[in-house]
Amino acid sequence: MTTQHDQYIPAQRTRTELMVANSRFICTVIPVQSVEEAKAELHAIRAEMPDATHHVYAFRIGHGNSIIEGMSDDGEPSGTAGPPVLAVLRGTGLGDVLVVVTRYFGGTKLGTGGLVRAYSDSARAGLENTPRELKIERRLLGIELPYGLYEQAKRLIEAHEGIIEDQTFTETVTVIARFKLDTVKAFTAALADLSAGQVEPVILDD
Repeated sequence: MTTQHDQYIPAQRTRTELMVANSRFICTVIPVQSVEEAKAELHAIRAEMPDATHHVYAFRIGHGNSIIEGMSDDGEPSGTAGPPVLAVLRGTGLGDVLVVVTRYFGGTKLGTGGLVRAYSDSARAGLENTPRELKIERRLLGIELPYGLYEQAKRLIEAHEGIIEDQTFTETVTVIARFKLDTVKAFTAALADLSAGQVEPVILDD
């Protein structure tokens, strides 16, 4: 059973293609966690398909009362592309998501009504093709270790389903790892046992 507090996000990146009156509409759905990440992914798609006619997009970052939205018609007639894609996206209830509908013009003009339908249908097909998962709150931890504990700590991180995002090797080893919120306490206790109380992770994104 879902509740109004459940927050769904795309489980993975997907790509779905539709043909409408000889125009190709390629819908890419991407999980993103910030506006900056959405912009970077959009830039990557533009670079991947530089010969496309338009890269229309809509994004929703966050959930509930703290949602940031954005969209663009990217040169299509005003209101015929970005708003329909965003409207379809809102209807899914997904957050932390970017939808880019890339169009290769096929020589047949669709008219404003045709464009609204084509972009809506493309976004809908793409989002229906995208598996979803519950958003799990995570914490980013910074862990400073002596070299002697590094391999064991790494195994400990893995055992608590942590994901290592960065490592720095200087006089000591600094590991940045992301954990599900409900595993942080157990990991911190296990790390204290391993290091005889000498190593305590620092929460970096509280």
